[in-house]
Amino acid sequence: MELNGDLTGRQLFPADNWWNLDISGAPVDPQSSAFIAFIGADDRLHPDFGPPPYGIPYVVVGADQPRVDVTFDPYGAESDTGAPGGAAGYPIPDEARTLAGYIEGAQPGGGADGDRHLLIVDRDRWLLYETWATRYEPGIGWTAGSGAVFDLATNDRRPDGWTSADAAGLAVLPGLVRADEVFGAAEIRHAFRFTVRSTDGYVWPASHRAGSTPGALPMGARLRLKSSVDLSSYGPEVRKIFRAMQRYGLIVTDNGSDMFIQGTMDARWDNDILNPAFRSLRASDFEVIELGWRP
Repeated sequence: MELNGDLTGRQLFPADNWWNLDISGAPVDPQSSAFIAFIGADDRLHPDFGPPPYGIPYVVVGADQPRVDVTFDPYGAESDTGAPGGAAGYPIPDEARTLAGYIEGAQPGGGADGDRHLLIVDRDRWLLYETWATRYEPGIGWTAGSGAVFDLATNDRRPDGWTSADAAGLAVLPGLVRADEVFGAAEIRHAFRFTVRSTDGYVWPASHRAGSTPGALPMGARLRLKSSVDLSSYGPEVRKIFRAMQRYGLIVTDNGSDMFIQGTMDARWDNDILNPAFRSLRASDFEVIELGWRP
């Protein structure tokens, strides 16, 4: 079991999955300018991650990790009780009950505030387990607001209308800015998840709505950093992140603060570098690609 463990270079989901699509040549949506204006053309980007306690950690386990039952409320009817066609339960390490750093928010057992995402990769079965509003209560056990299990070897999508551990019904981990990728040798080959203050319905690849504000972007909408944005002044790690925004873009996955980009909780992040670099980009440096576009 490893916190922010090594995924041995394996890409999460197949190469043609929505997270991994090259959108550099995708058409711009006719309402792109209006959507960007709704967000606020001068709104700055913000890295919603960093060293503890900022960002979302993930845990890598093996097939021998025991599974435990999780009680889901209020989205029990839309939550997975275990792996598709497999054993019930989630492979949550015992350490998550008593140690900080396993659950978003860095509170042992999850605490009672915040999104409290818990992300677990079974590297042997290549399954991703995710929960939201996660909490361990002595005498009761593990509870969460919702949960989903994804087979990372397939492009299976949540049923229409269903949530996941994310408001859009998508997986969380594949959309995070991860330190192992940023500081590694290879290019980042996936989109990033981000939030806006309000949304209006959903489009593919999302499966779930969390708002109906006229003029707002839907869940699942994609932004692309314009190819005209010059990245030459940034350091190599930041430049790699921004290149991925030009090639794979950003996907709206939740309501929150405008233009907040999510990443992992990792001691290797330096927010004295990330914060000013992200703030140098505005919403107007992006364009919205055709809603629901797929190749």
